[in-house]
Amino acid sequence: MHADPAVEVTGLVKRYGDKTAVDGLDLAIARGTVTAVLGPNGAGKTTTIETCEGYRRPDAGAVRVLGLDPVAQAGQLKPRIGVMLQSGGVYAGARALEMLHHTAKLYANPLPVGPLAERLGLDSCGRTPYRRLSGGQQQRLALAMAVVGRPELVFLDEPTAGLDPQARRATWELVTELRAAGVTVVLTTHQMDEAEQLADDVAIIDRGRVIAQGSPDLLRGSDAQLRFDGPAGLDLAGLRKVLPDAAAVAEPAPGSYRVEAALDAALLAAVTGWCAEVGVMPDKLAVQRRSLEDVFLDLTGRELR
Repeated sequence: MHADPAVEVTGLVKRYGDKTAVDGLDLAIARGTVTAVLGPNGAGKTTTIETCEGYRRPDAGAVRVLGLDPVAQAGQLKPRIGVMLQSGGVYAGARALEMLHHTAKLYANPLPVGPLAERLGLDSCGRTPYRRLSGGQQQRLALAMAVVGRPELVFLDEPTAGLDPQARRATWELVTELRAAGVTVVLTTHQMDEAEQLADDVAIIDRGRVIAQGSPDLLRGSDAQLRFDGPAGLDLAGLRKVLPDAAAVAEPAPGSYRVEAALDAALLAAVTGWCAEVGVMPDKLAVQRRSLEDVFLDLTGRELR
């Protein structure tokens, strides 16, 4: 595996007039991984990605993509990357398959167009002009255009926005196969379940900076809530004695119990073992772990932007 990151951003600053969209952002993306870039609207994630793609010139800081400057060395970089824009990039009057064939011819060793179009459901609408395609069909065409050149690195902007469940699943499978083939995938998404399902690494951007980065499991942490029902007024002091010191135990409503702690098999055994000792059958026993959405909202706030 290549030791150098696929994407390395250091101290990136980008301003639009008196507004600072990206404010000293640092980001590293390992090769051969799927990285999800998350952030509220206006957080700076799109500007960051567009700078990595070479569409915007940084006001300060350094950006390297596959070891190259995406602006100064664009001619060397562009044949090695694929870019899926959320909108645009296609001639309005061009037919879907015409556009895909045209894009394939720009690369030295493209994927066969026919099988790719069939896989993404474009064969049935291949003669339809782009402007007449549905939103989902336009998304699938944009994805096909991004990967047809066999890129080493592909940027996907909201790749499943507007897709039906079947097309969404097909997109997920394609992303997984790209990673298995050693392709680095950088995707922006508002779908937290998509990031949890696909990403090896998640970077959360807010107010122009990366405020958290790590695997979904690392960001979620090990803390969880263990809930069960039983007779009201159980001896919680006795339960606390068999649990780790950091565990919190409460009865938020009569007969409804909650244990908050780092979840592992030993904790579950301790709770159920204590219930057995006091002759209680725990009803509705359930574990609730923090989701990536919980982490995202905790870090970025819950107010609308």
